[in-house]
Amino acid sequence: MSRPVLALLMIMVLGSCGGERQGSAPRELDNACSILAERPHYGRAFRQAERKWGVEPHVLMAMIYQESKFISNNRPPHRFALGVIPTGRQSSAMGYSQALDGTWDEYLRLEGRRGARRDDIADAADFMGWYMNLTVEETGVALDDTRNQYLAYHDGRSGFNRGSYRSKGWLMRIAGEVAARAQMYEAQLVTCSRRLR
Repeated sequence: MSRPVLALLMIMVLGSCGGERQGSAPRELDNACSILAERPHYGRAFRQAERKWGVEPHVLMAMIYQESKFISNNRPPHRFALGVIPTGRQSSAMGYSQALDGTWDEYLRLEGRRGARRDDIADAADFMGWYMNLTVEETGVALDDTRNQYLAYHDGRSGFNRGSYRSKGWLMRIAGEVAARAQMYEAQLVTCSRRLR
């Protein structure tokens, strides 16, 4: 076998061994450094969103963890009539950010991002930064107030302003978990290699 053909075969074999499978989550979701080491493009996306929108990476990471567990093509489960007949999904949420169709379309229109995709981490991080900045404007919740930003993200800004989350004990608990995860990621990111931060 000629050297060029052998080299090409080696590249193909090595290329198939590593890398990210479409839709797969990083291996160690409780370790921010491991997530960024496994998926360096995540770090670039988070830094870009931080520069543009002021949202710190640990906040984005905690919210993305809660929304999709870092699974790019994540969608809500199907609903079933009579337990067996599929009747559609619970919502139109999709991707890393679990953005709903209407909110995503509004983002695309207002930001001029026609080619943006919900299964692209950079686009999802940009969307979340955009949404969280609107939350600051409409509710007064600070960008680093992960708990309340998550409540406004989940229930919508008008729902947050109405206090709709107050009757949802499960959501209040989850918002606390998101805030705790953000603190954990923040502490871990300080220890990451400089190239990952």
